[in-house]
Amino acid sequence: MSSGSSPELWGIVNVTPDSFSDGGRYFDLELAIAKADILSEQGADVIDVGGESTRPGASRVDAEEEARRVVPVVASLAKNGTVVSVDTMRASTARLALDVGAKIVNDVSGGLADKAMLATVASSDADYVMMHWRAHSATMQDHAEYFDVVADVVEELTNRLVAAEQAGISSDRIILDPGLGFAKSSAHNWSILQDLSAFSIANSRLLLGASRKRFIGELMTEEHKPEDRDALSAVLGVLAAEAGISALRVHNVKIHRE
Repeated sequence: MSSGSSPELWGIVNVTPDSFSDGGRYFDLELAIAKADILSEQGADVIDVGGESTRPGASRVDAEEEARRVVPVVASLAKNGTVVSVDTMRASTARLALDVGAKIVNDVSGGLADKAMLATVASSDADYVMMHWRAHSATMQDHAEYFDVVADVVEELTNRLVAAEQAGISSDRIILDPGLGFAKSSAHNWSILQDLSAFSIANSRLLLGASRKRFIGELMTEEHKPEDRDALSAVLGVLAAEAGISALRVHNVKIHRE
């Protein structure tokens, strides 16, 4: 993975009916694959495929349905040589995706939602994204209380990093994510963005997911759709790149690449 001024771009494919930005648009297998192909043509280094919305307030989908949504997409993309990340909190979904060719597990819960996740990843050779997380989407904003958001998130991520290493996941396979918008207010998000260097924990790589999120939309003075936030998202991506971020998880690869 890159670092410094040239972070990787991870293109988002949400195989869901209810994601905050593009829910329902790529719910069909062929549409999801076509979207991934477009993102790859635009320069995506990784395609991140998810089958469960983690927008604030979202309800969980069961394991069988999540797997039904994502595994065929992962299999098709991996067969064509695409580097695929599976966005899941479930060890069972991660295992199925790894078996059909996923190279990365992107776990927004950092291993907290499923006790089997760390062992599942440890038994593979996949990279593992551990995001800062406190609760599922339905209640996560009830947990947005910090004494010092940067220090607290760094401490909690460090604890997860240690747990992963103890489970047998080597540090060079671990990628950390501060979890913008997850159990965090807009003010918390901006505080984290102002101090990204604090998250270089044990020289770990850092993934940032800010694309189209609500706190960016709050900067806009007119009514708009989430996709109207792409320009601001890209500007923020440039600033994050200058701060040494390793990867950006984005909806619009083209504008970020430019």
